[in-house]
Amino acid sequence: MSSSYAWLPDHHLGVAAALAHADELIGEVASLLFDYQTQPEGIIQLREVPMVTHSQTVVTSISPIPRKVALLVADALVVLRNAIEHTLFAEVEYRDGRLDEKVAKVVEMPAAQTYDAFDAWVKGRARNGPRSLQRGSELIKRIEGLQPFQRTLDPHEHPLALLASHTNHSKHRAPAITAVRLAAIHREDRTPPSLADVERRPEVPLRIGEVIAETPRGQHIPVALFPTIGINRPGTERWPVLMKELDEIATWVRTQAMPRLITGIEPPAPVLPARYEISVGHKDERSALSRGQTTPAAQLHNDRLGAAAVRLDMVETIAQMDDAPSSAQISAWLESLSDQEMLARMRQLRPTVTYEPEIVLSNFAVLEQMRDDARRFSGLSDK
Repeated sequence: MSSSYAWLPDHHLGVAAALAHADELIGEVASLLFDYQTQPEGIIQLREVPMVTHSQTVVTSISPIPRKVALLVADALVVLRNAIEHTLFAEVEYRDGRLDEKVAKVVEMPAAQTYDAFDAWVKGRARNGPRSLQRGSELIKRIEGLQPFQRTLDPHEHPLALLASHTNHSKHRAPAITAVRLAAIHREDRTPPSLADVERRPEVPLRIGEVIAETPRGQHIPVALFPTIGINRPGTERWPVLMKELDEIATWVRTQAMPRLITGIEPPAPVLPARYEISVGHKDERSALSRGQTTPAAQLHNDRLGAAAVRLDMVETIAQMDDAPSSAQISAWLESLSDQEMLARMRQLRPTVTYEPEIVLSNFAVLEQMRDDARRFSGLSDK
């Protein structure tokens, strides 16, 4: 048997598959959101309403989010919570042997936001709980170290607290609640852009009829909108970015909760993959894990959205250069690059707020190289 993941005992191998399944579900969410967020007509429709001294930009319609998004989000979060619960149960049975039904019913992972709540949970296992969940045991120490109350500031925002809140809501009330948010607005007449030009918007759902901008009457100020999809944190008015919320919870479960619950120490190497092939059987599961994908679906989604946006911008930018191929040829070359390759090239371009000759020349050299690569891809001879 492969020696990969020596820190992961055989009785916990199944958790890697659960985490891979969760990442696949998050990947399905990402795929739906990408198609939704990149639809040609956009997801927000606007109208200019002239007033006496100014004009208002008003939201007239918002494209409905596919219902499957909320269902898949709920499924992914339930799988992540199950991964924790199943790992805890497997560890208890490994230590104490097969449990009778009465004892098995009290094996669960708490999500205590105060020490008193955790202490009450421990006391609740004193009579009927298994030996490994008695006060002072090694497993109790591991569980305690993962509790939300360990975060002294805002324990309700601890990943385990969020996971419990989301899954309790989807189990007993409704699937995840999602909505379109307008994360930011950027005035396109200010070039090059800087953070000072970006207006951050409140973390609330966008509403039809909402005024998102006001401009002096008769003036046309082009703006870029940055819509995103938010998820409601149950019982609150918070609407964080959906994919970020999923990513932070899933990453914590995979890189912190699982290894610390299993080993009792700081997460050992190598970290569990975000995903590996689980649609086929493996004679050597550990070897399959070592070939897994380390980049989670949420990060791939961010890369895909970012790359799609810069591809559109770069077609126009490169096409304006001397000896550039046609826009169609440039677009075909950019599409041939992976999302990561596209973003790596964009990171070579350095932002500049003022005219700084060194940076301008450096950026121009990068653009020239991109133009030349597009020419070679298109079968054109170099200049």
